[in-house]
Order: sequence, then structure tokens, then C-alpha cells
Amino acid sequence: MIDISIIFKLAAIGIIITIVCQVLKKSDREDVATVVSIVGLVIALTIAVTMIGDLFKVVQDIFGVY
Repeated sequence: MIDISIIFKLAAIGIIITIVCQVLKKSDREDVATVVSIVGLVIALTIAVTMIGDLFKVVQDIFGVY
């Protein structure tokens, strides 16, 4: 079952990464801001891939596919 807290975690990660990137860009550290945004994307994709893996596991259990 999808827990609503995962959606809030993804939103919080997005908000935090956006704020950090804006602060870094204002202080002329665009190279670091790019790295931070890539790291945030990787973290969000890791969470999403985990959720997709759980979905496939549930589908396998429902249909009895091994």
C-alpha cells in the first residue's frame, strides 16, 4: 500500500533542494548548485524506483507470477 508520507518526503526533498540551489546561485556558486540538484534528483529517483519495485512485487503476488 502506498503511504502518503512518501509523497510528503518527495515534496520536502524537492523544496529543500530548490531553496539550497537558489541560495547557491545567488552566491555565485552555480557549479555546486548543479551538483546539489543532481544529488536531489538521484535521491528522489531512488525513492521512486523503490516504490515501483514494491508495486511489481504486489502485482507478482496477485497474479502468482514467479
